[in-house]
Amino acid sequence: MRAGRLISLLLLLQNRGRMTAHQLADELEVSVRTVYRDVEALAAAGIPLYGDAGHGGGYRLLDGYRTRLTGLTAEEAQAVFLAGLPGPAAELGLGEQLVTAQLKLRAALPVELREQAERIQQRFHLDAPGWYGKADDTRHLAAVAAAVWGRHAVWVRYRRWKAPTEVERRLEPYGLVLKAGRWYLVAATDGGDPRTYRVDQIIELRSLEEQFEPPAGFDLAAHWRDRLADFHARLHTAEAVVRLSPRGTARVREQLGHAAGRAVAAGGVVEADGWTRAAVPIESVDHAHGEFLKLGVDVDVLEPPALRARLAATVRELADRYGAQAQPGAPRETGTPRGAGADGGGDLAGGGRS
Repeated sequence: MRAGRLISLLLLLQNRGRMTAHQLADELEVSVRTVYRDVEALAAAGIPLYGDAGHGGGYRLLDGYRTRLTGLTAEEAQAVFLAGLPGPAAELGLGEQLVTAQLKLRAALPVELREQAERIQQRFHLDAPGWYGKADDTRHLAAVAAAVWGRHAVWVRYRRWKAPTEVERRLEPYGLVLKAGRWYLVAATDGGDPRTYRVDQIIELRSLEEQFEPPAGFDLAAHWRDRLADFHARLHTAEAVVRLSPRGTARVREQLGHAAGRAVAAGGVVEADGWTRAAVPIESVDHAHGEFLKLGVDVDVLEPPALRARLAATVRELADRYGAQAQPGAPRETGTPRGAGADGGGDLAGGGRS
C-alpha cells in the first residue's frame, strides 16, 4: 500500500510541479504527517526531491528529473491501453496524437509490462455505439471541442424536438461527454445553469472571441452523474400491474428494459398457473402501449385501466384488419391464461404492457 502511495506522490510532483504538503495530503487522502514521512523515504532512496519553505514553497523534483513508469502494475498497464478509444479520439481530431502517446508509453514500460499491454490491444476491442444505429453527423464536433478547450463562447443554430424546432443560442461550452456513441455538449447560455445539447443537432456554429470561465468548482463528471440520476428519476413516473407468461417473464428484460426486468425479478409473484404477477415502472400510457405490444400474448395488463383499454382497442383493430376469426378446423391459440381480460377472453384484450 505504501509503495503505491510513494509512486503516486512521485508522479504527482513529476506532472504538476511544486506542491505543498497539504496539497499532496489532499490528493493522496492521507495526513500531512504521512506526507512528511513519505517525502523523507523518497529522499533517502535517492530521488532528487527538494522542499522550499515559506510562502509559495512546497516540494518539487529537480528540474529535468523524470521517472520511468516502472511503478505500474501489470493490471494498471493493461487498463491504460484498454482505455485508449481510437474512435472518439479520431472524432476529436486527436487520433494521431493518441497513437503517438501510446507509442511513447509503450517505450517507457519495462519489457514484461509492454508485452502485457500489447496483448490487451490484440485481444480486446471496445465498440461503444449500439447496434442498428446510424453514426451521428458530428461535423461540428472539432469546433465544439476547440471551444471547450479554449474557453471561448460559440453561437449555434440548434435543432430540438419541441417548437420552435430551430433556435439560436450563445453558448459557453463547459465540456463534452460521450455517451453510448453519442456526443453531448454541456454548456451554459449567458451565465445561466448548464444544460445539455446533442452535438449532432447543431446545424450551424460560429466561434466567438468572447472568453468565459465556468463557475468555481464546476465538475463535469459530477454534473453528468447528477443529470443521469435526475433523468432516471423523471423517466418512470407511473407503474403498471401485469401478469407475464413464463416466456414473457424470460423476455421482459430484453423487450422492456432493465428497470422492468429488475421489478419483475425483485417483486414478481408466481401464481398457480405459472404466470408471474408484478408491478413494473412505465413512462406513460402512450409509451407503455407500444412497449407492451412487443410481448404479444405473453402479457396481460391489469392496471392502469386506461392502458388496458388502449391495448384492448388496438387488439380489436388488428383483429379486424387481419381477419382474425378462426377458420373452421384451425388450431386455437392457447398462449393466454383463461379468464384474462374483462370479458373473459384473454388474447391480449387488456394485455399489453409497459
